[in-house]
Amino acid sequence: MGKKYIILSSLVACILLYFVEQVLVVNYVVKSAIKIAFFIFIPYAYNKIIKKQKLSLTINYKNIDKDHLKMGFLFGILSFLIILISYYVLRNIINLQSISESLQSKSKITAANFIFVGLYITLGNSFLEEYFFRGFIFLNLYELKSKKCAYIYSSLLFGLYHIAIFKTWFNIGLVGLALIGLISIGFIFNWLDTKSKNFINSWIVHILADSAIIIIGLRMFGIA
Repeated sequence: MGKKYIILSSLVACILLYFVEQVLVVNYVVKSAIKIAFFIFIPYAYNKIIKKQKLSLTINYKNIDKDHLKMGFLFGILSFLIILISYYVLRNIINLQSISESLQSKSKITAANFIFVGLYITLGNSFLEEYFFRGFIFLNLYELKSKKCAYIYSSLLFGLYHIAIFKTWFNIGLVGLALIGLISIGFIFNWLDTKSKNFINSWIVHILADSAIIIIGLRMFGIA
């Protein structure tokens, strides 16, 4: 029952979010509010109905030590550098102007509000995604002794979920490359979180990776 709920509910949520992103084309605030509702209510229902526990958005600090944090920061810095280097290598085939126009027309993200959006993406949205994909999906499936399913399903869904965001930004080759990268990152995030049985390590990596993306975004909007 628990495994079926996790897989079906998360899959439906990501499909609906794809519909919101690509069909409804709402602004970033509305889109974020819908995602927050899905990513909190679904784990809440799982904890309340199946696990008979209260929903907790807190992190299991008991299992955190310096070695675990070092791993998170190490992979985070590595991700930060890889993203910036990849951008530098591929900058001639990435149309920042087109991406900027897409963000402004679809999500109403402009140079005026990009810094605020960037702060939310780096800290708030990264926490929300790690709570959902690692805290809810991966760690619960892992706890249910479905380790292979936990790794494969959560990583695939994490990668596919992001297609709704960037599928109109890149050509098919770059979309495929980004998808492979995201799925691979999902596996690494999962592995990091098995060490501490919470999602703080993957959240640290996610924050640093998103920071690199925001730096690129600042250039895209002519802010830096």
